[in-house]
Amino acid sequence: MQGQVVITGATGVIGAEIVAKLAARGEAVVVLARSPESAERNVPGARKYVRWDSDMQDGEWREYIDGAKAVIHLAGKPLLETRWTPEHKKECYDSRILGTRHIVDAIAHAAVKPGVLISASAVGYYGSFDRCDDTPGITESGKQGRDFLAEICVDWEREALKAEGVRLVLLRTGIVLSSKGGMLEKLLGPFNMFVGGPVGSGNQCISWIHLDDEIDVILAALDHDGWHGPINLVSPRPVSMREFADTLGSVLGRPALLAVPKLAVKLLLGEGGEYAASGQKVVPAFLQEKGYAFHFTDLSVALKDLIDTGR
Repeated sequence: MQGQVVITGATGVIGAEIVAKLAARGEAVVVLARSPESAERNVPGARKYVRWDSDMQDGEWREYIDGAKAVIHLAGKPLLETRWTPEHKKECYDSRILGTRHIVDAIAHAAVKPGVLISASAVGYYGSFDRCDDTPGITESGKQGRDFLAEICVDWEREALKAEGVRLVLLRTGIVLSSKGGMLEKLLGPFNMFVGGPVGSGNQCISWIHLDDEIDVILAALDHDGWHGPINLVSPRPVSMREFADTLGSVLGRPALLAVPKLAVKLLLGEGGEYAASGQKVVPAFLQEKGYAFHFTDLSVALKDLIDTGR
């Protein structure tokens, strides 16, 4: 195969949407997955499904890097799916750093290098803050943070930056809104049972992006040769957690009165509760400079669209 688009993390909400969009426009997609059989059942549309995991330095997967049109590398163990233990933190770290290191090594040894490496990162790069007014809007030139999430993102990007002879895009993604996963999915249950409310103090900033904008920015990064470096994947209008909860309640016709105390989140997630109850005030300076037209900049409209369509 030549000119294929190789993607890791395709079984996640974002990855599955990207595979569908790429297949619809006639791209030859190669999915790298821990279980190719499961990926083929759940994420149809790719030309090939190949065994890959973050700890696999070698394997058949490396031959598909050679001559690829693009490598879209999204894989990483979910951070807030379970209580943080030293083992969970190590798995989250290793899945990102080792996976990226092996992808970059395959690029280094490719006879024909891919046209672009689009590598995931997150707004956690900038650190975590308790209040929306702790910082002005953080652009891509913002300083790196010092906490564990920042350490993961900084080291993750450092591995990607070792790629030579290939255009590199770093996706510093905020909270991607989808009713099928992530923060919104977790909040819908309590709200639908009339026990919803903000998490933590409600003062922390939520830098959000609608799933459609997340997908379209990634595809734009693939298509535009002039796009490179870090990109903040967030809407232009971050909100406080309190505003997010109130808006979600209004869209659902439910109250947003029962806050989840930070202590309760910490009891559930351990150290991870600190991050679940904090945030970042991030702005999409790169996208605004490039004239990207967001589909959704109003949180209420974005939430209504996702809930009405079940996406």
